[in-house]
Amino acid sequence: MTVAELFRRGIGDHRRALAAWCLGVAGYVALVAAIFPSIQGSPAFERLAENYPEVLKSFFGIGEGGGLATGVGFVDIELFSLMLPLLVLVLAVGSGARAFAGEEDAGRLELVLAYPVRRRDTVLAKGLAVAVEVLAVSIAAGLALLVFDPIVGLDLPKGRLAAALGTLAALGVLFGWLALAVGAALGSRALAIGVPAALGAGGYLVNGLHGLAGWLDPFRVVSPFWLVGSSPLQTGARGWGFFAVLLLAALVLGAGSLLVERRDLRTP
Repeated sequence: MTVAELFRRGIGDHRRALAAWCLGVAGYVALVAAIFPSIQGSPAFERLAENYPEVLKSFFGIGEGGGLATGVGFVDIELFSLMLPLLVLVLAVGSGARAFAGEEDAGRLELVLAYPVRRRDTVLAKGLAVAVEVLAVSIAAGLALLVFDPIVGLDLPKGRLAAALGTLAALGVLFGWLALAVGAALGSRALAIGVPAALGAGGYLVNGLHGLAGWLDPFRVVSPFWLVGSSPLQTGARGWGFFAVLLLAALVLGAGSLLVERRDLRTP
């Protein structure tokens, strides 16, 4: 079994689940987009949004650029501020934890490693498979928005939409590879899920609250959500932050591929 075969297996074994994820995310995006014509240009809806608590405004980027009754503001707030990152991170962390620690728990990993392939190469191949899954779901969300954009009159700027989808995929790759790396280094599926989930929740809270809680402001630079840009459709994505997140993801995966060589694998 070669590294390429490991990658194909990583995709092939989960193709049905991945197809379901893509269809589900695309369907959710379509459902949200279909709501937009009922609130488009509504002054009453804008006033309602202005009366939201400051905490909610900070979390969801209300008032960052386009209003909630505009296509850009609506899609950014309803999708890119929470739900799409949440869905992508759930997929990524689940896939990353299952890719190594999950197979080790099930007793299948030693069969894979019985072939003439290094452990580190196995981790890298599985990391590439996780990245492809994240990219597929991000593309599915983008295609749904492109289809409904002219139908419901969202008027989304294509460049910013591409950047927003890119940052979404970058976040998914980071936390998916973190789950894979923790699972490879420690062999615990629980930790492979818990560590990236905790760090993701912490990073999201810091990004959403640093403007309201001054003591959190210095920590914003360690939040991946702040690095890529909090409101990519309204204010644009941070190009340097995007590459910083990808670099961090690569370092995490590299560390996991090295640490897995140093431990004994558990047998069922």
